[in-house]
Amino acid sequence: MNKLSLIYDRSRVPLYLQVASVMRQRIETGHWKEGEKISTLEELEKEFLVARVTIRQAVEILRDEGLLDSQQGRGTFVSGKPKNNRWFNLATDFDSVLESLKQNVVKSVSVQENAGKPNLGSGEGHLADSYAFLRSVQYNDGAPFSVVNLHLDQKIFARDSKRFLRGAALPVIVEMGDVVIAHAYQTLTIGVADPETADLLKIGLGEPVADCHLVLVDDRDIAIYSANIHYIKDCFAVRSDLLGKGGARGRASAKRR
Repeated sequence: MNKLSLIYDRSRVPLYLQVASVMRQRIETGHWKEGEKISTLEELEKEFLVARVTIRQAVEILRDEGLLDSQQGRGTFVSGKPKNNRWFNLATDFDSVLESLKQNVVKSVSVQENAGKPNLGSGEGHLADSYAFLRSVQYNDGAPFSVVNLHLDQKIFARDSKRFLRGAALPVIVEMGDVVIAHAYQTLTIGVADPETADLLKIGLGEPVADCHLVLVDDRDIAIYSANIHYIKDCFAVRSDLLGKGGARGRASAKRR
């Protein structure tokens, strides 16, 4: 068995979907540029070591997505790019999180008062007496890109429930002058879409999603806000300047000083 076959066997995803994912990534990264003719079916068959019908199925998927266009007698050309192209920069500081919410439309899906309590990690504060559970979907340019499952301290929710149901909860909490946010813990992992998340985001069941766990702890060490946010895989990136405000490093920068 060749090396590529072993790689295919590690996944239970159908071969044509695996091949389509690799081809889609080539378009996303610009390896295959818009208007460019891609490899022939025969060349792709040899490269991926799969049957011709598998290549045809993969090409058909990308044609349906508007990424490829097959022209009789000429070949297959790149006709577009994926819609969600890493436009959302996942914030790494609290002020940036608040700023990012201004551009999004939040639509409430469900709310349950006095719901079950969230699962908190080590060091994420203590549980409040009770929580309201709010599920919402965030939209950008008319398309859903994240699902938010939020446990909010019931007492805080009751103070302005109408506003919490109309939009994002974070700005409302920040405006409450007597609420002191002592810590804001954010954890990012990679997961897959469950049935409800897949339905709300209009993606396939089991597709990769970025899972962001955000917990706000007040000055009493109570977790007043615990959200699990699921982002579609194609919309986000994490960008940061690793040198930050410290400036350049190395001998050249030292000489300038």
